[in-house]
Amino acid sequence: MAKVSKPLKVNLLFIGNSFTQRNDLPGLVAEMAEASGVKVTCELISAGGASLRAHWNAGRAAKAIDSGRYDYVVLQEQSTLPVKNAKRMAENVRLFDTAIKKAGAKTVLYMTWARKHTPEAQQAITAAYRDIGEELGALVVPVGRVWQRFRAQYDELELYDRDESHPTVAGTYLAACVFLTGLLKEDPRGLEVGPDSITKQERSRLQSVAWKHSRRR
Repeated sequence: MAKVSKPLKVNLLFIGNSFTQRNDLPGLVAEMAEASGVKVTCELISAGGASLRAHWNAGRAAKAIDSGRYDYVVLQEQSTLPVKNAKRMAENVRLFDTAIKKAGAKTVLYMTWARKHTPEAQQAITAAYRDIGEELGALVVPVGRVWQRFRAQYDELELYDRDESHPTVAGTYLAACVFLTGLLKEDPRGLEVGPDSITKQERSRLQSVAWKHSRRR
């Protein structure tokens, strides 16, 4: 069987808020991808607490998409909106998806995680992302689902920051591993790049859970 060559370069645009910006998730994805042999360039459009509708109305994100510079556009909705109003979230994603497809790119949905004190909300978050992803043929990167699996298996490594909402460095690293696996189809296991604050053993656990639970089937 002929070996499938890796793409020389992948251009990503991330659109979201502090869940994407915290600990520089796009930069970590690019660093890990490069260690896997894939050149990834990432750009981020972020605003604190912003919903996708706020980004759409601001115009900057739509203008960037229209430039046609990107292979994938990653959409991260305001973290509680999938629970409070999944219909509204779906409307927001549809707005972007039309523009993304017109520009020749692929829509990617960044499934986030539930607040630490309301883990039961993950079911609604997962369903909201899954349903609109299936409707539009978008790729869903299941960070929130993998996050839940990791916490069930390893409770000594904290993924939540002190506000019980945003990610610690370990939480962002897990998200990056899921993007590497779910979007770029690269195996994060064994990669030695990453924040110095995460030990080799912790890194290995995060990589393994991401690989096991986020591969596209």
